Amino acid sequence: MKRINYILTTTFVIIVGILPATASEPLNVMSFNIRYGSAKDGNNKWENRKDLVLDTIKDADPDLLGLQEVLGFQADFLKKNLPGYAFHGVGREDGKEKGEYVPLMYKTTRFALERSGHFWFSKTPDDAGSKSWDSSLPRMLSWVALRDLKNEEIFIFANAHFDHRGKVARLESAKLMRKQWEPYEGDVPLIITGDFNTTEDGEPYATLVNGPEDASAKLVDSYRFIHPKRKPDEASFGGFKGLRKGSRIDWILHSEKFTTHNATINYTHKNGRYPSDHYPIEALLRFR
Repeated sequence: MKRINYILTTTFVIIVGILPATASEPLNVMSFNIRYGSAKDGNNKWENRKDLVLDTIKDADPDLLGLQEVLGFQADFLKKNLPGYAFHGVGREDGKEKGEYVPLMYKTTRFALERSGHFWFSKTPDDAGSKSWDSSLPRMLSWVALRDLKNEEIFIFANAHFDHRGKVARLESAKLMRKQWEPYEGDVPLIITGDFNTTEDGEPYATLVNGPEDASAKLVDSYRFIHPKRKPDEASFGGFKGLRKGSRIDWILHSEKFTTHNATINYTHKNGRYPSDHYPIEALLRFR
């Protein structure tokens, strides 16, 4: 029988236990910045592309979905039209409904919620709406601890959005994420999705993926694991124009408790229209 212990922190509830050595079902993971719906995007405004956003998600059929730049009315649209998913997220301005969400959605037939929470990328991470360093806006992370009903495995699924202007804020945000995970790394199965507003050349990426020199565990970049040779056309931001030149700023990362079986950038478009200014990214993972 599996033993589970809950370790409470101010941010994560970390689950540590003896995991069963059973074969696991694949986990289809998607990260998708859907572009905030009040943006003045002309012909690419939310009303003109919301159905394409929905169809893109439905076609991918993710078990786990991390979304960025979601406003309340967009959240309502997705919750209404994705009835097989649970939703966890709050507005970054007040920890309730004001401002953008970084919500998580997950299939209710596949997962049971054990715990959930949020924290802000600031010196006071438990204070809703807080910001620090050179961050232009409050930024945050939402997380859930899920039990996979297929095999009783328990893991953390987290979703983040780093600041688009603050170079220091991005690095400190990565350090804060590491700080919350490091005491239990190696024991905590972890999946992270997000828009990190920096490429794999930057310090935040190195901080997250490699950690400090004495880190006992690393994070795996699912896309780079499958595509080890870097190419010049891997951009995950296309600006509604289908541009591919550049590097990824959207990543699906995971701890070494998982292995990646496939990873892609989804270039879905219809009649010349893209669902967002970012491309959704996908990864197929399994527990080791």
